Amino acid sequence: MDTNKYNKSVSLLCATCGCADFSYDTEADTGPITCTSCGRIFTKDELIRENSESIELHTNEIKNQISKDLSDHLRKSIKKAFSGNKNIRIK
Repeated sequence: MDTNKYNKSVSLLCATCGCADFSYDTEADTGPITCTSCGRIFTKDELIRENSESIELHTNEIKNQISKDLSDHLRKSIKKAFSGNKNIRIK
């Protein structure tokens, strides 16, 4: 099963103007993040908290896809394992 297809990016948006472009110091991981459109300053935690609904939607979408793919993979594996057996049928 290819797990690379579950790697997703979620665009974080400014809560004030909806812009997705931010400027920040790449060396300081905990430094301030500034919206390039409206100039609002966030911390990393504030930006994540304000986008938590979008993050949760994407997370649930990935969870559902993993569940579906795992179920299909398991079904195919069981069918293949018992394909030569006349007494067991799998629908």
